This record gives sequence, C-alpha cells and structure tokens, in this order.
Amino acid sequence: MTLNKKWLLSLLLVGFVLLLAACNNDDEAGEDNGNGEGEEAKQEETEGGEGEGGEQAEQPEMPEPDLEGIPDVVAEVNGEEIAKDEFEQTYEGQFQQMAMQSQMSGQEVDQDQLKQQVAESLVGQELLIQEANNQGIEASQEEMDELLDELAQQQQLESKDEFLAALEEQGMSEDEVMSQVETQVKVNQLIASETGDTEASEEEMEEMYEQMKAQQEEMGGEQEVPSYDELKPDLEEQIKSQKESEQTQQLVDQLREDGDVTVNL
Repeated sequence: MTLNKKWLLSLLLVGFVLLLAACNNDDEAGEDNGNGEGEEAKQEETEGGEGEGGEQAEQPEMPEPDLEGIPDVVAEVNGEEIAKDEFEQTYEGQFQQMAMQSQMSGQEVDQDQLKQQVAESLVGQELLIQEANNQGIEASQEEMDELLDELAQQQQLESKDEFLAALEEQGMSEDEVMSQVETQVKVNQLIASETGDTEASEEEMEEMYEQMKAQQEEMGGEQEVPSYDELKPDLEEQIKSQKESEQTQQLVDQLREDGDVTVNL
C-alpha cells in the first residue's frame, strides 16, 4: 500500500465511493420504468442466475473481514497510539475494496498481509502528520478549499458543498472532514518540500509507452494502442505519481528509522 500525497483521505474516499455505489445500485434496482420490468429483470438475474445456454451462473460469496484478535493498541508511533477502532475502520474500508477485486479475479484476499499493510500505512500516516506538525506547517483556507474542490471533482460531484453534504449523509460531520483536509494539506506541503524532482522526462515516457505496447501484444489484444502523443499526458502524470510515491515512502522510512515505532499485530 504505497503512500502518496492524497493518501490520508484515500481511505475516507474508499468508504465513500463504496457507499455511494451501493446507494446508486439500490436506486437502479428500484427503477422499473413504471411497469415493474426493471425489478423483474433484476430478479431473473439474481434469483434465476441463468446465463447463456440456461446454465446456472454462480455468484461467489463476498468474504467477511477477519478482525479477531486485534489488540486495543495496534501500534505506537513516538508515543502516539493507533487504536483498535481506527485500525478496524481503515481495514474494513480497504478489505471491501480488495474483496470486490477478488470477486472479479477469483483470487482470495490475503487478510494477514492486508492487516500488515494497513498497519504500516497508518504508521506512515502518523509519522508524516507528526513531522508536518513538528515543522510548524500551516494550512490556509484557500489551500483547503482547493483540495476539497479537487476531491469533489474526482468523485464527479459539482462542488465542495455537494461533496461535504454527501459525506455528511455517510456519517461524517463537516468538522471531521475539514480536520482531515487540513491535515492532508499540511502533509502535502511537507512532501512537496522534502521530495526532489518528480518531472517525467521524454525518455521515461517513451520507455513506458513501449512497455505498454509490448504488454498489449503479449496479451494478444485486438484493440490498437493509442499513439504516443495521445497518451503522453497520462504517461507524464503516471510517472510523476510513481516518483512522488517512491520519494514519500523514502521519507516515511527515514522518519521511522529516526523515530520510535512499535507494531503490535
């Protein structure tokens, strides 16, 4: 689980996206075009479970998160505790996302590995927050509003007010969200000041493009890969994101080496 500038809010957004998707699915299931056909079609898919040729289509069961034996204090970071409640909330959000992926891939979720990843990510989060506070970094209202607008856009919502309202419907007050946004902005500033060059060179983008083409050929896909010029903005963004994530992880590793961290899992 790689750390990056948007990591602090990513877990919040995972839960938000999943809940929003569930609400949308419920709405779609309730639509029946005024004659009940939508509901009947839904029942045929879920109850009948028949695919092409009349064969029974088996839907794999959604696995459950295993939270047995989680200690009250999952980790300690320079005297600050990461509590069981925080870990479980974070783990459940990540597990839901992984479980949905596993249903598509057929590969079982390795919960022991995921628990370690979540614990390490929470430790990394706490180290970055502590360092931002130690350096006295401040978050302006303008920066917080800018981040909220960006997050709203990512979730295809029209405004930050709509984003805040949607989160409030899921049980998060505006004060809670703004507190997290403020922390995120501070961490963004810390990472920007501590990391080096993240620009993507022409050579790096061309190399990534050739790798994509080679992978497409290996997979035997008939779909033609778009031209280099078409994909260049996406390649640039991907390389910059990779570099930023790697440098952020290096910063976390250094902070951990200099700090006092205990993980109790």
